[in-house]
Amino acid sequence: MALKIETFNNLTGGHAFFKAIGHPLSLPPITALLEKLGKAGPVAIYDPLGFLQPFAEIHDLSALSLAGLYVQNIDKVGESLLGQPAQPVTALRDSGAKAVFVAAYDAARLIDHIRHLVPAGAQIVSLDDARLPEAMLTNRRTYLDPLNFATNIALFRDEGGHHTRVVTANYWAGYGATGVSLWCCLFDAEGNRLADWRESLPDAAASVVLDSRQIRARLGLGDFCGSLFLHAIGVRGHDVVKYALDTYGDEPSVLSCTHDANAWPADFYAGLPAPAEGEKVLLWLQNAHPSPIPAGGIGLNLMGSPEIAWLDREIPGFGSHALEVAELLPDARWPQQIEIQAGKYIVRPRYEVVQANGRRRIAHANVERVDLKPDPRLPEISNLMGKGFVLPAPVLPTDRFESVLLPTPMATTQDTLPVSVAIYDETGREVAQQRLGTLKRSDSVAVELKEMIDGQLKGGYGHVELLYDFADGGAGDGWLHGLFRYRDKLTGHAADSSFGAHIFNTVLTYKNEPQSYAGRAPGLSTRLFLRLGSEPLDTICHLIYPASTPWHGTSQTDLVLTSAAGAEIATKRVEIACSGSFFFRYSEVFDEATRAKAGDGAYILIRDVTCRLFGFHGLIREAGPDGAFSLDHMFGF
Repeated sequence: MALKIETFNNLTGGHAFFKAIGHPLSLPPITALLEKLGKAGPVAIYDPLGFLQPFAEIHDLSALSLAGLYVQNIDKVGESLLGQPAQPVTALRDSGAKAVFVAAYDAARLIDHIRHLVPAGAQIVSLDDARLPEAMLTNRRTYLDPLNFATNIALFRDEGGHHTRVVTANYWAGYGATGVSLWCCLFDAEGNRLADWRESLPDAAASVVLDSRQIRARLGLGDFCGSLFLHAIGVRGHDVVKYALDTYGDEPSVLSCTHDANAWPADFYAGLPAPAEGEKVLLWLQNAHPSPIPAGGIGLNLMGSPEIAWLDREIPGFGSHALEVAELLPDARWPQQIEIQAGKYIVRPRYEVVQANGRRRIAHANVERVDLKPDPRLPEISNLMGKGFVLPAPVLPTDRFESVLLPTPMATTQDTLPVSVAIYDETGREVAQQRLGTLKRSDSVAVELKEMIDGQLKGGYGHVELLYDFADGGAGDGWLHGLFRYRDKLTGHAADSSFGAHIFNTVLTYKNEPQSYAGRAPGLSTRLFLRLGSEPLDTICHLIYPASTPWHGTSQTDLVLTSAAGAEIATKRVEIACSGSFFFRYSEVFDEATRAKAGDGAYILIRDVTCRLFGFHGLIREAGPDGAFSLDHMFGF
C-alpha cells in the first residue's frame, strides 16, 4: 500500500510536513513525545489541519490509548481517522482524556482556541514539542516554510574501491542568503546513523564538494554504502538541494555521474532500462523516511504490463537496498523498460548497470506523473509554438561514441507516444529525421542514431531532438521523456541520461513553459552549473540551443570560470547557432595557466541572458585500457 502522504504538487510545489516529521533529527523528540503520551492515559487527538493521517503513516500510534479523535472542519466530522469516526472538537470536553495531542506545528493559537474544551487536569502537547533545534531553521516564525526543509538524499558509497562525490554550489548566495550551511547525516544500508556534521559555506557562490573518501578518512569510518541526508540551512530562493553525483574508483576505469535525487518521494518512477544481454541492472532503493518500507511495498512491472512483481523484504528506515532487476523480472531484456511501483517510499532512485566487461554506470529513473491528462490542444498549438515541446540530447563526436535514444512513457495516462526524431549538426542544420509513429505504452523502440546520421555531421557532433508528431493521431500531455545511452567504441564504457521535454526559446507561454528557474514563465536565459574534474580527468560539456520557434540567430554564452571560493577567474564568450550545439573540453577553452589559477574545486558558470540552453556535463579519461567517461544533464539555478 502506498503511503497516504502529500509530497509534491505541480501547482503549489513541495510539501514540508512529511519532511518535518521524517527528518532524522525529528525522530528522537517525536519518539519521546509518543512515549510520553503512551504513559499519560487516554489521549484525545485534535487534528485541525488534516495532518494526523500522514503523521500516522510515518509514526506508529498503536500504543496510544485513544479517548477520541477530533476535528475543526465540520465537513470532516464522521470521517474515519485511525479507524475511529472523527468528532467535532466541541465534544472534546466530554472525552475523559488525560492528555490532548494537537497534531500541528505552530500550534499555540490552535491550542488557545480549544483550551476551554480541554478536560480538567489534562496536559496539552503538540508537534511543537518535537521541533528541530532553532539553529536548524531558516524561518523561525513559520515552521513549515519549505525553506526550513531544503533537504535531499544522495546515494553515498565508499567500499570495494568505489567512491562517490557530491558536488554543488552555494547558489543560495545569489539570492541574498548569508550564513548558509549544510547539515549532513550519513546512514548505512541498515539505516544506522554513522555520522553527522555541519559544513559552513562562504557568503559567495562557492563550490561544495563532499567526497566519500575524504569524509571517510576525516571521520575514521569503515566501508559504507548508504544514504547521505543533506539539509541546507539559511537559504533563500530555492528550497531544493541540487547536486551532481560522481562515481569514481581506485581503478581508473570506474567512472560515472548522475543527477540529484529529487527531494519528494513519488508513487511511480519510470525509465528504468531492462538489462541487455550479459548485463546486470541494480535498482538502488533509498528509504526516504524513518519508518520501514514493508515487504511488498516496492514492485516492478514491464511498462504497459499489469503484472507486478513485489519485493518480498523490508527496508529499514533511512536504509537502502540494491535490488537486482532480474530478481523480480528475470525475462526482461533491453530495450524493454520498467515501471517502479514506489508507493512514496523512495526518492527518485538511481540504477547501476554492471556491464559484461565489469564496467559500471549509474543513472536515475524519473518521476512518473499521476495527475496528467492528454491535452487535445497540443496538435493545434504548433501553429503558434512551432515545434512546441522539445527533448534535446547530445550526439557525441561520432568518431568515438555511439548514441541511442529510447522514448519512455512518464505518466500513468500515456497510452500512446506519437513522436519523431530529428538530428541537427552543430550549425543548427537539420540533417536527418525519422518518424516513429504512434508508439503504444508497451512499445520499447531504441533508435540507433548512427543509422540516421550516416556521416552527415560535418563537425563530427550535433544533437538529437525528440518531438511530438501527431500526423498519425495519438495524444500528448507535454510530459515527453526519453532515455539516451552513449557508448565509447574504443573502450566499451557507457553512460545513460534521461529527462523530459520543455518548450524552448519562444516568448509565448503555455502551462508555465518555457520554464523559468526563478520568476514566472517564459524562461529565456541560462544559468547552468558545470562542475570540473581534477587531473588526470578532463571535463566535457555539450551545450544545446533548442528553439521551439525561431529565436536569436546565435547565443551570447559566457563560460565563467569560478574558483572554489566563488571568485571569477576568467570568462570565455562562445556563440552557438540557434538549433545548434557546442561540445567542448575544459582543457580546450581555458589554458593551463588559467586552469592552475582556478585551482581544485573550481567550476564553470554557464550564463546567457539571450536564450535558454540545455546542457550536459561529464568527465573523461583518455582512451586505452583505462579509458572512461561519464555524462548526464546539468542543473541550473
